[in-house]
Amino acid sequence: MAKDRPHLCLVASGGGHVRQLLDLEPFWRDHSHFFVTEDTALGRSLGERHPVHFVDHVALGQARLGAPIRMLFAAVRSLFQSLGVILRERPHIIVTTGAGSCFFTVLWGRLFGAKVILIDSFARFDGPSAFARIGGPLAHVRIAQSAASAAKWPGSKCFDPFERIEGAVAPKQPLLFATVGATLPFDRLARTVAAAKASGAIRERVILQTGEGCEVTPCEGMEIYETLPFDRVLELLRDADLVVCHGGTGSLITALREGCRTIVLPRRFDRGEHYDDHQVEIARAFAERGLVSVVEDEAQFEERLAEARARVPVRATTNPERLIQFLRAQVREWSGGAAVGLRSA
Repeated sequence: MAKDRPHLCLVASGGGHVRQLLDLEPFWRDHSHFFVTEDTALGRSLGERHPVHFVDHVALGQARLGAPIRMLFAAVRSLFQSLGVILRERPHIIVTTGAGSCFFTVLWGRLFGAKVILIDSFARFDGPSAFARIGGPLAHVRIAQSAASAAKWPGSKCFDPFERIEGAVAPKQPLLFATVGATLPFDRLARTVAAAKASGAIRERVILQTGEGCEVTPCEGMEIYETLPFDRVLELLRDADLVVCHGGTGSLITALREGCRTIVLPRRFDRGEHYDDHQVEIARAFAERGLVSVVEDEAQFEERLAEARARVPVRATTNPERLIQFLRAQVREWSGGAAVGLRSA
């Protein structure tokens, strides 16, 4: 490893996994670095500011949802895409927050001598993810983000980043922003919001991000976009009083940071909307902390909308400072104690 300037590979699939890497920017911004992720709106936005390589989306859940051939072809493409990236970049250290599309990048990196830090998703409250269990043997350092998950993942260190933000929420506009996220389609959420707006249940102006290929009937007072750049999403969250989103931690945390009254419609495995039911687990965990309203079924939407309107806005975030300090120390150790990446957060 180059002692004075280690080259970092930051690898994550789309959505919340990439956002968790972005939260670690005070750690990686002082190093030579590049990203490996999926070709999503967020990934493309990232590519405007940083070196980015794209790999195909791969997940074991694709087979569970009846698409094993598609998963196999995507895995083969990702295998060779990842090999090409590693051969071109030759990273010294790989930091990954998962998931499936990251596996071959981590595997090739480890085979070519890179040190690997695997940070399991903040979305995993009760136990390690499938990616953590499968990729764990390749990692030199394993990091869980909840005590319960760390207890079930041998050899891991725990850094729980969750915390509330004190203070009043800035004034908001009468705006409801609804988003299905950047990775998978979620027509049920888009159509639930559109129907509620058309019926008059939503009084506020609506901006709806539907994902690619979702057909929604427009109505007065509603703007519809398939995709939105991440910077634009952040602007909307600063303005929006109400947010409706799926159960991904990236969408939830970015909404709660801005003090949005948040309504969660989690994707469900039994409806073919995700590879498992971890979004249901996430949504319930956030609801137990008094942060969000959860729509278990779309018939509950108007009731949960009224509940959210009546709730005092709260702010919460993930504070990764302890993890950032640990990563800095780990890189210094692997770099032979060289004074690299020491700028304060």
